[in-house]
Amino acid sequence: MSPIYLLDDSLEVEIFFDQGDLSYTDNICLKITESCIEEEKVFRHDENNLYLTSEQALALADALIKAVQASEK
Repeated sequence: MSPIYLLDDSLEVEIFFDQGDLSYTDNICLKITESCIEEEKVFRHDENNLYLTSEQALALADALIKAVQASEK
């Protein structure tokens, strides 16, 4: 998947299946990389990885879709 850029392109979001984590149930990676000055950072580190289970990833996707649908009404 291509990265999604947010906050004037200073926040890069990538979502992918991490094949190196096959033995874990939380193997869907939500990777967030920041490229802004320290004072503007949302996170403490330049790169943050949040690992999700399939169920959590589906719940997140569903919540995003519902928010989009609500905003289009």
